[in-house]
Amino acid sequence: MELLQNNVAIVTGGARGIGRAIVNELVMDGAQVAVLDLSFPDDFPAYVENHRAAGRTVKAVEVDVTNTAATEAACTAVAEEFGRIDILVNNAGITRDRLLPRMTEEEWDTVLAVNLKGAFNTMRVVTRTMVRQRRGKIICISSVVGLIGNAGQSNYAASKAGLFGLTKSVAKELASRGINVNCVAPGFVETEMTATLQDDQRVALLNQIPFKRTSRPEEIAGIVAFLASEKAAYITGQIIAVDGGMTM
Repeated sequence: MELLQNNVAIVTGGARGIGRAIVNELVMDGAQVAVLDLSFPDDFPAYVENHRAAGRTVKAVEVDVTNTAATEAACTAVAEEFGRIDILVNNAGITRDRLLPRMTEEEWDTVLAVNLKGAFNTMRVVTRTMVRQRRGKIICISSVVGLIGNAGQSNYAASKAGLFGLTKSVAKELASRGINVNCVAPGFVETEMTATLQDDQRVALLNQIPFKRTSRPEEIAGIVAFLASEKAAYITGQIIAVDGGMTM
C-alpha cells in the first residue's frame, strides 16, 4: 500500500540532488508533488513525463523562494489546483563558502535568504491551508553543519542552525492543530556539491564518519518520506541527524 496515497506535497529545491531524490520517494509512495525551484535542468521535463506516463503526478513550478510574494502566489496556486497541501519539504539551499574575514555582505545575505527566509516564506503560507485541514507534515532539510559548524561556512551553518529554531518554534505553535514539524540534518551526501572535493579533502571527511562513507540522496529521502507519513504521527519538533554517526 502506498503510504502517501492522496497526499499533496510541495518540495522546494526539488529539481536536483537531495531534493530530486525526495520528490522521487514521495511520488513513488503515492503523493502528488509540486516542485518549487529557481530553475530546472534540461532532463526535468522528461522526468515529469516518465512519472505522468506511469500515472504519477510531478509538477514543476519555477519560483524564487526568497521572493515572499512570488512564493505565496506559487504555494496558493498549488493549493487551489490540488485542493489541499498535506506535506511541505523545505529543501532549497545554497552555499557561498568563504572564511569570515573575507566573506561579503552579499554572500551572507544570499545564503540566509535562500536557506532560512525561503523556509519561512513557504511555511507561513502553507500552514494556513494545513490549519484549515487540521493536519499536515512539514520537514525542513538542515545539515549537521548547523550542529557542529564548519570553517568557511559561517553563513551556511548559521542558516542551517536557524532552521532548528524555526522547526521547534513552529512545531510548538502548530501541534494543537494536528501539524507535525520536524527537521532532518544530513551529513555529507553524494551530490554535485560534494563531487568537487579534492582527494585529500574526501579522506579527511571520511575519517570523521564512523561508517567511512558518505550517504546517498536516497538515504535522506527515506527518512523524509517516513516523517511525511502517518507512521510518524507522534513525532514533532525533532532534529534527526542522518550522518553515519558523525555527530554522535
